[in-house]
Amino acid sequence: MSTETAATPAVPKPLVANEGLKSASNFLRGTIAEQLLDTSTGAISEDNGQLTKFHGLYLQDDRDQRNALKKAGKEKAFSFMLRVRLPGGRCTPAQWLVLDRLADQVAAPSLRLTTRQTFQFHGVLKPNLRPLIRGMHQVLLDSIAACGDVNRNVMAAPNPERSALLQRVYEHARAWSEFALPKTRAYHEIWLGDELVAGGEPEAEPMYGPTYLPRKFKTAFALPPSNDVDIFSQDLGFIAIVGDDGRLAGYNVTVGGGQGMSHGNDKTYPRLADVLGFITPEHVNAVGHAVLTTQRDFGDRTDRKHARLKYTIADRGLEWFRAEVERRAGLTFAGARRFEFTTIEDPHGWQRCADGSWFYGLHILSGRIKDVPGWPMKTALREIAAVHTGDFRLTPSQNLSISGVSDAQKPAIYALLAKHGLANENARSGLRLNALSCVALPTCGLALGESERMLPTLLEKLEPVLAAAGLGADAISLRVTGCPNGCARPYLAEIGFVAKAPNKYALYLGASYNGTRLNRLFVPSITPDDAVVLLTPIIQRYAAERQPGEGFGDWCDRAVLPKDATFHSVGTKA
Repeated sequence: MSTETAATPAVPKPLVANEGLKSASNFLRGTIAEQLLDTSTGAISEDNGQLTKFHGLYLQDDRDQRNALKKAGKEKAFSFMLRVRLPGGRCTPAQWLVLDRLADQVAAPSLRLTTRQTFQFHGVLKPNLRPLIRGMHQVLLDSIAACGDVNRNVMAAPNPERSALLQRVYEHARAWSEFALPKTRAYHEIWLGDELVAGGEPEAEPMYGPTYLPRKFKTAFALPPSNDVDIFSQDLGFIAIVGDDGRLAGYNVTVGGGQGMSHGNDKTYPRLADVLGFITPEHVNAVGHAVLTTQRDFGDRTDRKHARLKYTIADRGLEWFRAEVERRAGLTFAGARRFEFTTIEDPHGWQRCADGSWFYGLHILSGRIKDVPGWPMKTALREIAAVHTGDFRLTPSQNLSISGVSDAQKPAIYALLAKHGLANENARSGLRLNALSCVALPTCGLALGESERMLPTLLEKLEPVLAAAGLGADAISLRVTGCPNGCARPYLAEIGFVAKAPNKYALYLGASYNGTRLNRLFVPSITPDDAVVLLTPIIQRYAAERQPGEGFGDWCDRAVLPKDATFHSVGTKA
């Protein structure tokens, strides 16, 4: 008799709790409506807190007040953050005025422009959620799928009036955003008072299914030479390719980018997207559907830290993924076509468009629109919205374009900027104009340290160093985040600060300015002040040693960083 025994079959890993929660939620309803009526608390349950993300809402609390409230035996200062769905960042003046008014009436009075080209409201108390969403609805805005395990706000190059090409790309981005929306009526029932028609067809999610995606899913559209959307950081990307006739020939499709990671967990990492191949414009939605549903069916639902598309591709291989997408889309990718990215920076100041109109690119540090003494940004933009006949366009770099300005209206728009002291807002250092930050403290529950509140001080200390080296006007990307999840895309910055603890940051250097190479870990933990001391001689060396046209990140990658350092060759370069 053989002494060998059969191998014990591997026990499948259990699904994470979110999967059962989504499945049992009745298509994202849960008991949200019931808990909105509970006046005994400013919060909702943890389960409903997960579901409201699909409705564009995060439960938060003011962490600056936590200790004092705890000592007083009181509940945390709970409130909600709401993120607007705004594909391509387009907002009309009428919508702007309503959002501005709602911020004053039912939220913290500021508005914030995000790195995904949309608005965030902060400080929304539970009783004010419905008034906020219903107010937005009156001007055809919503927060559906702005968060959660779905396709989130779709990014595209702003100011499509600059050219017919940009307009077509914007239209494709908007069409994909609508196509990829969840079909559940939960949002309309809970927030807008719509009733499910009795006896109607059973509700279904034909694309997402009852458990939606394993994790969030981000899409962007880019038109070279600008990589303003950071296309290689996206789960799904479409790089517009211009034909010999000057028209849109199609798109190179990219998949598997992502910024999030966890400190101390080598199994998590930022990754640049891979290029799948080329498609013609009519196949955008079919390919998007195939990529999304492949991730739906094969993404990891047992570990949320391993659930993004980037890990599905890393585990199974790009060739397997390409074949699966081709099978589902019913097409074969053509070879990727040549493209080149040269910049990520928004155009600032007055810019002439192909249709004869103007737009004004306005720099807004960290995207924070508020009034402070000597800097009444919110008031200025409200007054502009009251007379503006074009659009507002939010950019991926947290800036704003006042778009569609006629020759006749241009002096009035500029006069309002000058009246409120904002006409020189773009006369800033190249570092400041290329700086991003996430919100972090005091509202983000994931923040390990400061970001938005720390960035101005960091800039004030670095700018004199750059000016002394003759680099004040040089475009150098700087990004700060309060945790390693990477909302401000810090791993694509030439200088990246990622918080690890209060006043302690991991310092990264060496990304390519055009967003085609990740940076690498330089110092695992450092204070901002010590980082300035450390960076000063590096900046001086760069000014003296750089080759013609060599960016700061490229020089650091060549001259400062060891070649075997973290993140050197993760993902695929363009």
